[in-house]
Amino acid sequence: MSQPVNEHRAGLAYGFGAYGLWGAFPLFWPLLEPAGALEILAHRMVWSLAVVAVILLVMRRWAWIPELLRQPKRLGLLAVAATVVSINWGLYIWGVNSGHVVETSLGYFINPLVTIAIGVLVLRERLRPLQWTAVGIGVAAVLVLAIGYGRLPWIALTLAFSFATYGFIKKKVGMGGLESLAAETSVQFLPALGYLIFLGAQGNATFTSEGPGHATLLMACGLVTAGPLIAFGAAAIRLPLSTIGLLQYLAPVFQFLLGLVYFHEAMPPERWAGFGLVWAALVLLTWDALHNAHRTRTAARDAATAMAAKASAPA
Repeated sequence: MSQPVNEHRAGLAYGFGAYGLWGAFPLFWPLLEPAGALEILAHRMVWSLAVVAVILLVMRRWAWIPELLRQPKRLGLLAVAATVVSINWGLYIWGVNSGHVVETSLGYFINPLVTIAIGVLVLRERLRPLQWTAVGIGVAAVLVLAIGYGRLPWIALTLAFSFATYGFIKKKVGMGGLESLAAETSVQFLPALGYLIFLGAQGNATFTSEGPGHATLLMACGLVTAGPLIAFGAAAIRLPLSTIGLLQYLAPVFQFLLGLVYFHEAMPPERWAGFGLVWAALVLLTWDALHNAHRTRTAARDAATAMAAKASAPA
C-alpha cells in the first residue's frame, strides 16, 4: 500500500476524530453542572493553557514566542481573537446547558454562509452565482426560523458571526493551531483565573465544593479543548482543503442529532423548514466549491501539459 494512501486514511481518521469530538461536546458540558457557563468557560481557558503549554514544552516549540512579542499588531489581533472566541465558547456552553443544543448546531451550519458574507463585505470578494444563491437561501432560512422560534435565532446567529469573525482574524494572524491556542489562552488566562479566585472568595466556586470527581471534570476542559484541535491539525496537513470543507459539517450534524434524539428538543414543522433551507444552501456551497476546485485542477494540469509539450518541441 502506497504512502499517500496511508497518509490519506490517517488524515480521514484524524478528521473524523476531531469533528466527532466537537460534535459530542453537548454530552460533556452538562456533566460539569452545577457549575455555571462562566465558571466552566474560565476553567476551560485556564486548563487549556496548561495542557497546551505542556505539549509545546514536550515538542520544544517555543521559538515563536519572542518573535510574536516583537509584533504588537499581531498581539492585538490575537487579543481580539481571544475575546471573540471567548464569547463563542461561553455562549455555546450556556446554550447547551440551557436546552438549546439544536439552535447551537444551527449556528455552525450557518457559519460558512457568514464567512462568505464577511469575504464580500470586508475583503470585497466577488461571489460566483451559486454562492449568491446559497447566501440568499440562508437569509430566507433565518427569516423562516425567526417565525418558527417567535424571535430571531440569536444564539445561532451570535455563534455563527463570532466564529466567522474568529476565523477571519486567525487567517490574518497566520499561526499554527497549537501556537495560536497558546497565545489566545495566555490572553484569557489572567481574567479567567481572576474570576475563579473571585468565585472562590464569594463561596460560589464549585471546583472545591462538589468533590474530586467534579474538580477532575473541570480540569479535563483543557484536554477536551486541545484534543480535537491537535487531531484537526494532523488532518489538515494530510487532506485536501475540499475534504476538510466537507468534514466540517460533521460536528453540527452530530450536535443536531444529539439535540433531537438524546435531549428530545422540539422541532416543529417551521423549524424543519428553516433547517432544510440552511442544508440546501450548504449543498449548493459544497457543490460549487468542489466544481470550482475540479476546474482549477483541470486548468492547472492542462497548462502544465501545454508547457511540457512546448518545452519538448524541436527548436
